Amino acid sequence: MQFPVYIHLFSVQLPLHAVTETLGMFIGFRYFLYLRKQRGDQVNQPNRLWAIIGAIFGALFGSRLLGALENPPGLLQTGNILLYIYQSKTIVGGLLGGLIGVELVKKIIGERQSTGDLFVYPLILAMIIGRIGCFSMGIYEETYGIPTSQPWGMKLGDGISRHPVSLYEIIFLLVLWMLLVMINKRYTLVSGATFKLFMIGYLLFRLLLDFIKPGYRYAFGLGSIQLACLAGLLYYLPSIVFPSRLIQKQYA
Repeated sequence: MQFPVYIHLFSVQLPLHAVTETLGMFIGFRYFLYLRKQRGDQVNQPNRLWAIIGAIFGALFGSRLLGALENPPGLLQTGNILLYIYQSKTIVGGLLGGLIGVELVKKIIGERQSTGDLFVYPLILAMIIGRIGCFSMGIYEETYGIPTSQPWGMKLGDGISRHPVSLYEIIFLLVLWMLLVMINKRYTLVSGATFKLFMIGYLLFRLLLDFIKPGYRYAFGLGSIQLACLAGLLYYLPSIVFPSRLIQKQYA
């Protein structure tokens, strides 16, 4: 397998990653609409639309900003800082930025219902499709692992056996999806709990995964994404310490 992987559409040659990014967002949103129709929505139509707008703009800003902070020397040396920020992106920044965007919008419009649960499975699906594209880029995008002597190590374009971290993430997301489905079948969760569990699981996974990814390190050997994951986990600390709060109480 040669990296990066390209596909041919008529006379146009496109990186597979560009296709999977677009496809992931499209399929994920269609899945969201399907779930909303099947399960109903506690949030009324106008407020749901505002929440989506807040999520989109928050995700765009958070993804770019945190992505740019992954490599401070590159950020400081660039000739066009706005272009550098725009071209940088990371899913962790997108998730946290989207969370902040939605919460700000909810404060403004006075929405008290949780808006995150319906997004969870569509998000996981979109992320899986997107990570297939990340894997197809090999070492030509910053989603590869450090060298390894493990038998599952893969040569991603530079002849060095590396951790295929994109594949690790795909496997983790599939397992997380199944666990969330099982938890929802076993327990009646409070509104918003599924989204909280998703965020806690993914942030913890990325905190650990980035130890086997190359990149700039700040304090305590942690990169910008890991520091953002820690901040997110602190935000969800009450749910981590008291998980029973996520389960709806049954009254006789």
